[in-house]
Amino acid sequence: MLNKLIVLAVLLLPACFANAHEYKAGELEIAHPWSQELPPNAPTVAAYFVIHNNGKTTDRLLSVDSPIAGVAQLHEHVMQNDLMKMQQVPSVEIPAGGEVTFAPMAYHVMLLELKDRSLLSDGKRFPLTMHFEKSGDVTVEVAVQKKAPEGMQEHMHAQ
Repeated sequence: MLNKLIVLAVLLLPACFANAHEYKAGELEIAHPWSQELPPNAPTVAAYFVIHNNGKTTDRLLSVDSPIAGVAQLHEHVMQNDLMKMQQVPSVEIPAGGEVTFAPMAYHVMLLELKDRSLLSDGKRFPLTMHFEKSGDVTVEVAVQKKAPEGMQEHMHAQ
């Protein structure tokens, strides 16, 4: 009986971690990189995640790239003259002991000149490499989803 329970536990273990979608780069933790599934003819796609800095010094996300896109840019939404606008930013500061959320209507990664649309449907994943000033490079797998993950809807409407 104990052997059967151990086998069952081993078989179920990957399912428990299927949603645990976190990465480390130095003192940084990158949680749940995701992108929303888009129509087949969409010219761009955005990627989102949360970066938490456990360190005692500020770090900076300098750039990103992905083999599915010819161009990858860091963007933010800002209010200008009562209008929400998206603009490219040169880098994003990750404060010591703090976190930065990349989400719709906030900071996000824009992927342009898409090359491989086969990875942009629900349930697929694509690589995204982040280049940090102090923590170096880390490649994450971005999960493509039909809708925003739980908890992200509140953030989207709170902006």
